Amino acid sequence: MSTKSERKAAREVVAAYHEARLAELIEHVGGAVDRFRAGELDAFDVDQTIFQYSRSAKELWKFCNVPDVVFTAQLVREGGPSDWWERGAPKRR
Repeated sequence: MSTKSERKAAREVVAAYHEARLAELIEHVGGAVDRFRAGELDAFDVDQTIFQYSRSAKELWKFCNVPDVVFTAQLVREGGPSDWWERGAPKRR
């Protein structure tokens, strides 16, 4: 059983990880919007990017909000899952 201070420290680790990975996902959306404004992408391409962002952010949220925050923090300290963007990619048939 973990102590209150261990859980608090774990929540801080997971929150920092969540924020950092979320910022990476938002960069994809920002880049797509910039490319749309420059005429390099159409609205459907941007919509696809936003859809993938939504799926990726949801997977990240699920990882960061499990009941055992101490275990999740340990995974994060060991490097954590990588490439949340690809985890949100639509499944190819």
